[in-house]
Amino acid sequence: MAIRSLYTTVACASLISSACALPNPNTDNTIPTVLDIVFSIAASVALLMVVINGFRYIIARGDPGQTASAKNGILYALVGLAVIMAAYSIVAFVVKGVI
Repeated sequence: MAIRSLYTTVACASLISSACALPNPNTDNTIPTVLDIVFSIAASVALLMVVINGFRYIIARGDPGQTASAKNGILYALVGLAVIMAAYSIVAFVVKGVI
């Protein structure tokens, strides 16, 4: 760490501009990137719940209680996915208007 600091100091003193350049974080893309990650995770969880409840439906083997529970799980996961997609559309519209 000390060697790198020393190198940077020497390079800046000798006017090598690439070694002296400060990092320029692009904050314009930070919020949309975080929102994309959050909504991607939420959508992935909803799809995972559809798959899990699909397996529960298969494993139920005709038991009315387990079959109904699996169908409700699939329905709720699909409704959740629709809500996630609608929320993403609204948030993306608002963020594009603000940024």
